[in-house]
Amino acid sequence: MARRIDVTGTGGVRLAAWEFGDPPKTDPSTEHDGTLGVLLLHGLMGRASHWASTARRLSERHRAVALDQRGHGRSEKPADAAFTREAYVDDAEAALEQLGLAPAVLIGHAMGALTAWQLAARRPDLVRGVIICDMRASALGAASQREWSDWFRAWPVPFATLADVRKWFGEDDPWVERPNPARGEFYAEVMHECEDGWRPVFVPDQMLRSRETWVYDAHWEELAQVQCPALVVRGLDGELGRAEAQEMVRVLPRGEYAEVADAGHLVHYDQPDGWRAAIEPFLEAVRSAGDAGRL
Repeated sequence: MARRIDVTGTGGVRLAAWEFGDPPKTDPSTEHDGTLGVLLLHGLMGRASHWASTARRLSERHRAVALDQRGHGRSEKPADAAFTREAYVDDAEAALEQLGLAPAVLIGHAMGALTAWQLAARRPDLVRGVIICDMRASALGAASQREWSDWFRAWPVPFATLADVRKWFGEDDPWVERPNPARGEFYAEVMHECEDGWRPVFVPDQMLRSRETWVYDAHWEELAQVQCPALVVRGLDGELGRAEAQEMVRVLPRGEYAEVADAGHLVHYDQPDGWRAAIEPFLEAVRSAGDAGRL
């Protein structure tokens, strides 16, 4: 069962946060029970439910909450809202404070990973660790933004059925090199039924506005300002290349590296077992370090 918790983001935008598992049982007689607060941040076009499997696993030991970021999932999508980097980072900061998670570990995929390391750089007091999943620190440029704009226009919306959604994104999309059922499931999760068929729960123009605030810039300087432990995770067939990932680890003051075989950009969807095997030792190390610091 999923439990929704309302959060107020910057500018008064209403955000939906979700717990997908029961919080771990704690002993009120102890000062510290060893649990971590974990905030999970999806990527562009994603939603909190993409983290459901990860959050349920983490909830066996920690308090894990996934956030529908502004313009995504069940959160508000005001036409006049800001979709800047500052707005996304401010929202994540507000979520940590309003949910009582801080100091927390931030787990981010793609755009959510950028939000995570930007917040860690700005508010080190709120962040104990960062997991960066398949997000580049280099600028992607104008050509990349044009490709995304063209791609959105190529979507055959409305889709008649969810099966059509899965087939198009998993097989027929020109961006798909080989059949990828996990990708089809990922995009089926961000569709909702309308009178004329299935359409995305987000507004494509808002996604492009969100993306254009970071694709033209490199983000190495902020990466270097992250003082907490940070794990860079990439799928071997993902968008983050090995050389850039290893350079990110070098730039991070306390960086670590992990890669997941047979996984693309959607690492946690493509290979959930490999994903968990990559992140769980890091989380345990952060937890243990926190416990040692309290002795």
